[in-house]
Amino acid sequence: LIAGKIERRQRLTLDDGLKLLTEADLVQLGAWAHAERFRRFPKPEVTFVVDSNPNYTNVCDTDCTFCAFYRRPGDAGAYTLTAEELSEKVGRAASLGATRVLIQGGHNPDLDLDYYLRMISHLHEQHPQVDLHLFSAPEIRAIATYTNKSIAEILQVFWDAGLRTLPGGGAEILTDRVRRTISVKKGTPDEWIDVHRQAHRIGFTTTATMMYGHLETDAEKVEHLDRIRVLQDQTGGFFAFIPWSFKLGDTPLSATVKKQAGAGAYLRILALSRLYLDNFDHIQGSWFSEGKKTGQLSLHYGADDFGGTLIEENVLKNAQWVNETTTPEVVQIIQDAGFIPVERSSTYERLRDYPGPEPDSRFHQNFAGGAYARPG
Repeated sequence: LIAGKIERRQRLTLDDGLKLLTEADLVQLGAWAHAERFRRFPKPEVTFVVDSNPNYTNVCDTDCTFCAFYRRPGDAGAYTLTAEELSEKVGRAASLGATRVLIQGGHNPDLDLDYYLRMISHLHEQHPQVDLHLFSAPEIRAIATYTNKSIAEILQVFWDAGLRTLPGGGAEILTDRVRRTISVKKGTPDEWIDVHRQAHRIGFTTTATMMYGHLETDAEKVEHLDRIRVLQDQTGGFFAFIPWSFKLGDTPLSATVKKQAGAGAYLRILALSRLYLDNFDHIQGSWFSEGKKTGQLSLHYGADDFGGTLIEENVLKNAQWVNETTTPEVVQIIQDAGFIPVERSSTYERLRDYPGPEPDSRFHQNFAGGAYARPG
């Protein structure tokens, strides 16, 4: 029954999603997702962005149980960068080819609105060639709270300052039970959704994310997908979905979870997201959070995008997860998977085309059938 729905491209229900996540053969699920990816994007291309993820502050009063990055106000090691210091980081990334910066930070109660506006203005002036992809939904809520303004007012001020996209961080798992347990001060699922809804109304495009592999149930993973699919029906403002697994580290949540989710769980969620999120264009695979080999496999499990090169990244590094790459290596990984690499902007404009895979690459794509086979 579900197979017929997939072949006819009928919308999946919550029950369908749960059955696929828990009962479907992984290879079959991947094949369905891979075929759907090629229905959406018939060309054998995989996009990526050259970017960097610096942070402007690690000061935060939200106490998420999974975070090893933040410091409480006044703690040793707490920092807040000036606009000039942040600009230096962006400049170094731009000199290495970055065309986008994804900048987020802790929820710092000591920062006023002028701090954020100066940051945006200075980065625009100093690095006009770099797209600014700034501030997650929980950050927007925190800034509104600390400055005694509404979320709509903060979003409008940032729009007027020149921001056009927002990252989808801070979603974790969009159910009340999970958020009450791992990030009770971060806002409810409805509040995360509401920030994105209001942003979409103004004109922002945003991403949606999921951090799984901790205390959530399988049903809650599917509920998360359903919540963002409903909002996408209403606004059309999401341009990509990015899942990643929770990383064990020196955090309270790690003491509870103990075992990290593996590659199979990641590929299953990625494939399901391609099928369930029928109103999302882009599903992003991750070399960074899941490792390069699993990231490469993600391109055969529904992903059409390979994320960013992450010239700088600090949040997972603080959880002892260090994974680095270069633009040439990303290009090679995509080619070795049997695809043509395309460098993109933050909003998926083509910036640079690369050659396709060599004849002896690991996988050869059967573009008509959406299947792949090993050469020889």
